[in-house]
Amino acid sequence: MSDPHVLILGAPGAGKGTQSARIADEFGVEHVTTGDALRANKDMDISDMDFEYDTPREYMEAGDLVPDAVVNAIVEEALSSADGYVLDGYPRNLEQAEELEGMTELDVVLHLDVSRDELVDRLTGRRVCDDCGTNYHVEFDQPETEGVCDECGGDLVQREDDQPESVKNRLDVFDENTQPVIDHYGDHDGFVSIDGDRAPDAVWADVRDAIDAHN
Repeated sequence: MSDPHVLILGAPGAGKGTQSARIADEFGVEHVTTGDALRANKDMDISDMDFEYDTPREYMEAGDLVPDAVVNAIVEEALSSADGYVLDGYPRNLEQAEELEGMTELDVVLHLDVSRDELVDRLTGRRVCDDCGTNYHVEFDQPETEGVCDECGGDLVQREDDQPESVKNRLDVFDENTQPVIDHYGDHDGFVSIDGDRAPDAVWADVRDAIDAHN
């Protein structure tokens, strides 16, 4: 498959970003995330949609959620300009999944299945550079000097949404909103559930095999 259309699903901390980057590199496709797509199209003219603001930038600068209809339009634009892609972080709910079906045809749907205990350990152990945003982990990816970023020397901090209570809330929201999306794709011909509790290299071997199998 020269330009596969891949959707990757999984809870926060499941490793979607790590595996998506490897898919993009291995198969030469675009890594499309809602965050990147929003940033790339923040000045998109949405005045014809009759919302409060005329561009996504205004929502982002106001700290407001960008309406689903705008997110849908931006994702559709990103996918239409990519020969192949790995889509990460969308759809987040069934309504978005239904929209996606009208935008594109998926070749492979990967589900990174990770236990809740493992997700909590991964997320609460994450540390982020306060200056450059580089990610580390207290167990799996430690900096050379504790508390100091290898890249820029900035301080490593625990983000507010990586605190234990916030993590549990994030996972509860995922279970409520996004687990139905995974169930929705369960009968897709290209659906593959992968044990994501393992080391990234082991997960990657299965991810690559799953995409190759649907070539």
